[in-house]
Amino acid sequence: MIPRSRFTSRKSLLAAAVVVAALTFGTLLELALAHFAQATATALAAEGGGGKGAGSLNQVIDNLRNVIVGLLVALATLFLTVGGVRYILAGGDPGEVEAAKKTLRYAALGYGIAVLAPLLVTVLKGIVGA
Repeated sequence: MIPRSRFTSRKSLLAAAVVVAALTFGTLLELALAHFAQATATALAAEGGGGKGAGSLNQVIDNLRNVIVGLLVALATLFLTVGGVRYILAGGDPGEVEAAKKTLRYAALGYGIAVLAPLLVTVLKGIVGA
């Protein structure tokens, strides 16, 4: 049988590992999306676009997308961290486990929306005609 203090320290280490993993995953995803946004902006600038107005509208939409993606990834990382820690600390309580799973689902939804944001902006640009 494992002494109580040893079990608690393992839980603490596991919770810390979840926090570090979630923050690392969020940071890497945000960097990848920022790189994709930069590559898209470079490709659009190389195309030349229309006049000055179309270029400025494209720039505004790209900047807005970058801000929204950054906020979504940060919020999803927070939810992933909180959900992972709640799951670890649930202690077998079915209500807490279900709440932790729900939080993890919301984090996955946030990451999915953040990954699809460039596609949504491309559709928006097509509708606006920029």
